[in-house]
Amino acid sequence: MSIITKVVTGIFGKKSDRDMKALSPFIDEINSVFNTLGSLSDDALKDKFQKIRDSSIEKSAVFREELISEGLEKEDLEEGIYKKEQNFIDTKMVEVFAIVKDACRRLFGSEFSVMNQKMKWEMIPYDVQLIGGIVLHQGKIAEMKTGEGKTLVSTMPIILNAICSQSVHVITVNDYLAERDSQWMGLLYDYLGLSVGCILSSMNSEQRKEEYSRDITYGTNSQFGFDYLRDNMSIKAEDQVQRKHSFAIVDEVDSVLIDEARTPLIISGNVDAPSNQQ
Repeated sequence: MSIITKVVTGIFGKKSDRDMKALSPFIDEINSVFNTLGSLSDDALKDKFQKIRDSSIEKSAVFREELISEGLEKEDLEEGIYKKEQNFIDTKMVEVFAIVKDACRRLFGSEFSVMNQKMKWEMIPYDVQLIGGIVLHQGKIAEMKTGEGKTLVSTMPIILNAICSQSVHVITVNDYLAERDSQWMGLLYDYLGLSVGCILSSMNSEQRKEEYSRDITYGTNSQFGFDYLRDNMSIKAEDQVQRKHSFAIVDEVDSVLIDEARTPLIISGNVDAPSNQQ
């Protein structure tokens, strides 16, 4: 480390330390809300989450009406709605993360099946995992080692961004991981009343459309990419399988965006043809 670097670090501190300091208040708030939820029944907790979903969907409809009245073009309209939804979702982050943590606590010890194998739910987010969830929601990269629970970490921003009935995509490196994680984390999603789907290479268009209609959809980068390109080449809107694109989390981001990116997506239409995406 150079003398200049040492001096700058000494004055301003390490960036990681500053980031942690900025996130610490959120962790305290989440745990404070979490501590109040233990007295609720299972139904009361689920109702609390559903009310947040209902208010989010209502807000989204209001945002759309407001922006339509301004006469915005379609692209500007969708971007404006998304920004307003994100601002609203940010105000619900602490409460939703706390509910997810409490749901994990209530599910602890539950037996279920993943890829035809019996498992027990034994995960409750630690503070470092809450931090990872916040970082992902903010659109940043959370680097975690194997065994640190990144699959659980992703559920918090996934659930938060699904409350406006947005299509949330979870992108991973192969069909096995996509199917496994959709079933594994599906216990938590189902508990909170969210639907989850998984896109597999063996599926036809009708099956894919059904999976994309869920609140949360798992799949590989190539499946999402080829479906997007095929949708752009569709003559009729009803032939498209994907919904609007709102929020995505990329698992194994270094592999998906660097290693796998060496294999190009080769389907394309006329360069001058307008997009048919809805």
